[in-house]
Amino acid sequence: MKTAALACALALLAPAGAGAQPAADRWTYSVMPYLWLPGVDGSLRYGPPAAGGASPNVSVDSDTFLGSLDFAFMLSGEARKGRWLVATDFIHLDLSSGSSTVRSVDFNPGSGSVNVASTALDTGSQTRLAGTAWTLVGGYAAVQEPRFSIDVIGGLRYFGLDATTDWQLAAAVSAPAGAQTFARAGSITRSGELWDAIVGVRGRVKLGEGRWFMPYHLDAGAGGSRLTWQGVLGIGHAFNWGEMIFAYRYLSYEQGDNQLVEKLSFGGFGLGVNFRF
Repeated sequence: MKTAALACALALLAPAGAGAQPAADRWTYSVMPYLWLPGVDGSLRYGPPAAGGASPNVSVDSDTFLGSLDFAFMLSGEARKGRWLVATDFIHLDLSSGSSTVRSVDFNPGSGSVNVASTALDTGSQTRLAGTAWTLVGGYAAVQEPRFSIDVIGGLRYFGLDATTDWQLAAAVSAPAGAQTFARAGSITRSGELWDAIVGVRGRVKLGEGRWFMPYHLDAGAGGSRLTWQGVLGIGHAFNWGEMIFAYRYLSYEQGDNQLVEKLSFGGFGLGVNFRF
């Protein structure tokens, strides 16, 4: 994997350390390892095929990846001074043996692409994904109240993805004219990279008079993607050294235009511990 496109930390899911407490007029820092186990759902397009060739379009099953994690590394960090902040978030996920379906095949007889449905023929295709997402943002604390905070952020997000599908069909798929066929079994690999500019808001809401709070995060952007967005909502408890947070995170990409990622989303719960110093 060229660096796409998921221990305990998660203001998590407030990528790049969302929900930081108001900082004094000096530099303060936080480091947050976390564990996020998302389901994956989406569509991959391995074309467009060369003249005389064919390529599959694959739907990825969101449920089967939860038990297919081979490797994960997730870490967020943040530096703040006064109302200003710089934050980063890094995720790498290797997922294997995910069930998927070859929903159609693109043929190129030489005069353009021809799409042929093949969903009924699929007998057990598998997809492996290795993805990296890296976010770097700067921000300004627009609201710093004891019970409520809002950071306005803007920056870049990188997503790199290596995808491999091993397909198994009940029969070969033939082009409309019958001059080309797509084999009933085979394997294909493709890589893609996306850079997107993003803007968003994040912060926290204090719950009651104790140390419980609700972190939130929402961003959206475009560039290499037609649209990417993510949202986070959770519950946390503050300690003298930092916070522990449990939250739900959803990250989505839409690309289209014969690119590898037509649509791809990662969604699930995460747990994290944020250390402040």
